[in-house]
Amino acid sequence: MERLLYRDLLVWKASKHRKPLILNGARQVGKTWLLKEFGQREYESVAYINCEKAVNLDDVFENFDTHRLVRSLSALSGVDILPGKTLLILDEIQEFPRALTSLKYFCEDAPEYHVVVAGSLLGIALHAGVSFPVGKVDFLRLYPLTFEEFLLASKKDLAAEVLNKKDWETLKSLSTMFVELLRQYYYVGGMPAVVSAFLEGGGPAEVRKIQKQILADYENDFSKHAPPHEHARIKMIWDSIPRQLSKENKKFLYSALKKGERASKYELALQWLLDAGLVYKIPRINKVQMPIRFYEEPSVYKLFVLDVGLLGAQMDVSAEKVLIGEKIFSEYSGAFAEEYVLTQLMAMEKLVRYYSTNDSQVELDFVVQTNDRVIPVEVKAEENVHSKSLRTFIERNSDLVGLRFSMKPYINQQWMENVPLFAVQGYFKDN
Repeated sequence: MERLLYRDLLVWKASKHRKPLILNGARQVGKTWLLKEFGQREYESVAYINCEKAVNLDDVFENFDTHRLVRSLSALSGVDILPGKTLLILDEIQEFPRALTSLKYFCEDAPEYHVVVAGSLLGIALHAGVSFPVGKVDFLRLYPLTFEEFLLASKKDLAAEVLNKKDWETLKSLSTMFVELLRQYYYVGGMPAVVSAFLEGGGPAEVRKIQKQILADYENDFSKHAPPHEHARIKMIWDSIPRQLSKENKKFLYSALKKGERASKYELALQWLLDAGLVYKIPRINKVQMPIRFYEEPSVYKLFVLDVGLLGAQMDVSAEKVLIGEKIFSEYSGAFAEEYVLTQLMAMEKLVRYYSTNDSQVELDFVVQTNDRVIPVEVKAEENVHSKSLRTFIERNSDLVGLRFSMKPYINQQWMENVPLFAVQGYFKDN
């Protein structure tokens, strides 16, 4: 299974200024597999240690003499750790904070060693007071498989290549195939275990069973790792996201959890979900202008889950509706379309916000800031693209060019480009 982040790992390995690397990301997005695969393909040996399961770590990290650390970690892993030849992987590093501290000393005293660590709940650990080696580490984040990675895993390399070339005429002629693949991605999503099962012949029931198990594992994490008094609030937010994404106005409202509830009561619960990588928070901005962070309203936002397939499992949407039904691209108020677009943008690490006027007469589903422009984005779940918001906004802001993602083929209308939904990543490749 090809992960595009592999290329970033190669860049890290070759860098003259390489530091110990932290690979962050939610549970079950494939961090451990990717690091082991990288080590096996690019190094002579791999020394792997799981900090959640290993014994005697207190003795190993008694002090931070790197020569002693290397000897001890070699003994613990059963692999001789050699400079430049061995990849040392410390997994679930948030479970043992002193291992995280050791990265500072590897950076300063033993940069010749290639050290990579992975953490599923690292953000939670840091908020709990774990010391972070600021300036002494490199950092990457792994997300669920994107649509492009789903195509590559499905042996559709040429299809992925066409998307990246922005060959709009060819894409138009192949739109039936891409729509079918997008349907599959909406149902399967990008969690590696689910994708593998699907590509190995697992049917819709098997796919949904694995998705439900992942959701159950996440809820187990709520009770295992979150403060006890926050369990119920975390679950209330988590369970509410699919319902709120199905509304016409997708702004997250705490009053929808329980009448009269206030956001302040749920701040810690929401932060836990954000730190765990399970939720994306997209604040509203009150002005569409660079830099968009200057115009955020932190108290007003939309919430999305990390994977479109898991969203479908949370909603209990049937396989028939997604894979066969004609209305999946229009039902649920476009929840799947917005979720899909947002997760692709997040995996590309784009800066994303949304915009609406105070009277809600004009709303932009997303606003994306690139290196040289700010892009008002509208997401339409089907071919019926009648909507006044984007046109009204551009008429008032003629210096900007709008972008619409829909099921219609590519068209450039000067004031707005329409791009097929399946080409989100391809469009933003060079933006």
